[in-house]
Amino acid sequence: MGQLDGKVAIVTGGARGMGRAIAERLADEGATVAINYGRSAAQADEVVAGIQSRGGTAAAFAADIGKVSEIRALFAAVDERFGRLDILVNNAGVATRKPFVDITEEEFEASFAVNTRGTFFCMQEAARRIQDGGRIVSISTAAIRVGGPLGSLYAGSKIPIEAFSRALARELGDRRITVNVVSPGFVDTEMLAGNPDLRERGAKASPFGRLGTPQDIADVIAFLVSEQGGWITAQVIQAGGGAVS
Repeated sequence: MGQLDGKVAIVTGGARGMGRAIAERLADEGATVAINYGRSAAQADEVVAGIQSRGGTAAAFAADIGKVSEIRALFAAVDERFGRLDILVNNAGVATRKPFVDITEEEFEASFAVNTRGTFFCMQEAARRIQDGGRIVSISTAAIRVGGPLGSLYAGSKIPIEAFSRALARELGDRRITVNVVSPGFVDTEMLAGNPDLRERGAKASPFGRLGTPQDIADVIAFLVSEQGGWITAQVIQAGGGAVS
């Protein structure tokens, strides 16, 4: 018996990297997982097949989180398929690393469409549909507090998530629904691939002397969405191995 038996979870951006690790961990804990993807259909199917091979239940759902109409269709499709929603993990994101003065209007719009607007409307749909006692967790970034060059757009588009979450936690508290943010530090995903300088900086930022792994973040989220995490709400959890203190 897993601690999430009988629960239904949506993980946005669940086909790759951190999202995949989160989806797999929740499935291993017994949740039925709706794996959202944008363009990674083959990878999403691979994650579903892996979960099913271990005796879990999962299905892939295509939706562009940058489009509100597709967000609403995603939640409706999950409700039709599984009949309920207990957990939302807002993981989908766009990361643009460029000098401030070189960021284009199109890049600005794309980042805020997914990271800010998309997260907001996923939270809104979850608030309308989620079962009492449910869990909403959104992924932010330690870059908000660490700062650094080239990360202005990514960090700036993530800051509102923290304000959204604190407010929604107050609105949903009478239903025992928790709303939290997980703020990873430097995690060994595609975002750091091919950037040895950033990888070195990330490893040095942690007292542990290493980058985080997707599994590290999945472990934190698995706790927050469990029954044991029910007394934690309206919080930003720094899950960066001490990179932010």
